[in-house]
Amino acid sequence: MTVLRIVVDVATDRPDVMQRFYNDLFDLDIIMDPGWITTMTSGQLAPAQISFLSEGGSGAPVPDLSIEVDDVEQVHRRAKQKGCDIRYDLTDEPWGVRRFFVADPAGKLLNVLEHLG
Repeated sequence: MTVLRIVVDVATDRPDVMQRFYNDLFDLDIIMDPGWITTMTSGQLAPAQISFLSEGGSGAPVPDLSIEVDDVEQVHRRAKQKGCDIRYDLTDEPWGVRRFFVADPAGKLLNVLEHLG
């Protein structure tokens, strides 16, 4: 048996606001929208992964989602320009990632990261 994907499901009564947020920050595209669910993707294949955390690292809270990007500074700039709720500023962590935390419009805490080196 092989897990083919793990999908994150986020409850919201404002799918249009969520779509704009994830498109504006991460360039995600809508691939399915029958009205009650909208699925967005980067179009890239990614390995299925799940993490279990007792804390968020460096004293940060446990995030709801972690999103790895190839240019975390670009996403951080976009988030600041849009006035997003940044909860943990851009930081180089001792375990080799550069990251920041931002809350999405549904209140989910996103750990946006790029691996260093």
